[in-house]
Amino acid sequence: MASLSMSRLTSLRTLLRQNGLDGLIIPHGDEFLGEYTPACAQRLAWISGFTGSAGTAIVLADKAAVFSDGRYITQMDQQVDGACWERVHGGQVPPATWLGSNTHPGATIGYDPRIMSAAELAPYLQQDQLCLTPTPHNLVDTLWLDRPALPAGPAFVHPLQYAGESAASKRTRIAHDLRALGQDAAIISDSASIAWLLNIRGADIPCTPVVLAFAIIHADAGVDLIIQPDKIPADVRSWLGADVHVQAPDALEQVLATLAGRTVGVDPASNAVWFTQALGHHNATVAPTPDPCLLPKACKNAVEQQGMRAAHLRDGVALCRFLHWMDTHATTTTELDAARQLTAFRREAAEYVEDSFTAISGAGPNGAVIHYSVTEQSNRAIAPDEVYLIDSGGQYPDGTTDVTRTLWSGPNVAPAALKAAFTRVLKGNLRLGHARFPTGTKGHALDALARYDLWQAGLDFDHGTGHGVGSFLSVHEGPVRISKATSTIALQAGMVLSNEPGFYLLGAYGIRLETLVLVRPATQADSTRAFLEFETLTLAPFDRRLIDPALLGETDTALLDSYHAEILQQIGPYLPADAQKWLQTACAPLNKA
Repeated sequence: MASLSMSRLTSLRTLLRQNGLDGLIIPHGDEFLGEYTPACAQRLAWISGFTGSAGTAIVLADKAAVFSDGRYITQMDQQVDGACWERVHGGQVPPATWLGSNTHPGATIGYDPRIMSAAELAPYLQQDQLCLTPTPHNLVDTLWLDRPALPAGPAFVHPLQYAGESAASKRTRIAHDLRALGQDAAIISDSASIAWLLNIRGADIPCTPVVLAFAIIHADAGVDLIIQPDKIPADVRSWLGADVHVQAPDALEQVLATLAGRTVGVDPASNAVWFTQALGHHNATVAPTPDPCLLPKACKNAVEQQGMRAAHLRDGVALCRFLHWMDTHATTTTELDAARQLTAFRREAAEYVEDSFTAISGAGPNGAVIHYSVTEQSNRAIAPDEVYLIDSGGQYPDGTTDVTRTLWSGPNVAPAALKAAFTRVLKGNLRLGHARFPTGTKGHALDALARYDLWQAGLDFDHGTGHGVGSFLSVHEGPVRISKATSTIALQAGMVLSNEPGFYLLGAYGIRLETLVLVRPATQADSTRAFLEFETLTLAPFDRRLIDPALLGETDTALLDSYHAEILQQIGPYLPADAQKWLQTACAPLNKA
């Protein structure tokens, strides 16, 4: 592996010299700038070996570095050859800062404008001593001779029984918003936004039911859909209607040329900077505004909300069957086999489509790798008396799930320090999940609720507390989040987010307790202000063997008992007799079992 990394770096450096470049920026994203990319666009993994869903590589003549966030630091250490690459926490040393410190004044640094957004590029442009230059084609692709083919699967219809609003209605709403902004059109690169807008889905990305495409929505509600025409079958063409014009990818430049003299919305974060450059070339006025579909998509309508509840009930049955299975099989199975067993339980539901991401199934020290991805090589047996973390989800036509539970394998009693850490994470989940807050509240204002009890013990976790979740779309959805980082978007009714505090002891274990929550209106006594609260969607008990009842306290115990009682009521009737009996014990009042 080390020789392969060095060989590829050597070949790329030769290519840089031939193109008059001192360095090259290689982002994780593809032309559609999504978090998840098809195999043919995983350039960062090809050049560096790093397979995380967020990262950047920078290659210079005499050094190279890979950057990612706190979720992937341990994974980088495991996957990236330290003899070839520096492995850098991008939150501590941003890539642009590193580049500015490791190059000479006037250095010419290449980038592919089709796979970097203006927001990604901006920090590099602030390094005055650098000369950033777009490359005419992607240099990594030049070397990647066995690069996989583009996904060829067709789009399919997402019917109104799941979507809850017609595509024509959505297009009309978005067009109204464009006119209010004084825009004639907007570019949409986010495949999930396109899927939501047109009520279509696909299979171009594993675990994310989208087709890769670009769209241009016009102020008259018409849409140019830029996609290989053979990916749009006859029934989908009929579903799209006459106001949606399917255009082949090689017609994109021609379509942009028709926007000459117009004002066009381009999201600096979700559109490649190439669009801004091309529109400028065609004398269009670029308006840097957010993707117009992001916020409407995040606020699920009544049909989508009910679909999410139905999906979580169905998913909860599979989860509880799995937790019951683990109660007797934990020390006779492996990380891979346990994850496969959970998928097998999910697959028994007729509505199951696929997992919503590759399960994070980590035992003992592997659980401390926040986004651990088990392979045949890393797979380990779950040993007696250790912690096992399983983070997984399912895709159903009516909803997307994402849940994490942390288990004790037994048979002996868990150590007191471990139970204390688990209980503090649980308290954070319960406190956040039962919060009430005034409308207009942003995610960073709630983040401390999930961390407070950990902080009191000098503990913390190096990832966000909550991310948005789509409706039969991406398991990670913007624009809202709950994290320490300042957010500009307030939580609104209909949004679905994760609630996932954790704690990780490197080399020993990981704890994460994740439920999905729906934002809904709340009645707050003696208040003239409008308030919001969370409805917990996930239905799976927490492992009582890891709870310290004294530390949990009376208030949080009551919250836990109420949640467990709801699980028993909703899930119990759908379980076989042995699993139902197990669930009765798992969901019994904490201090009365």
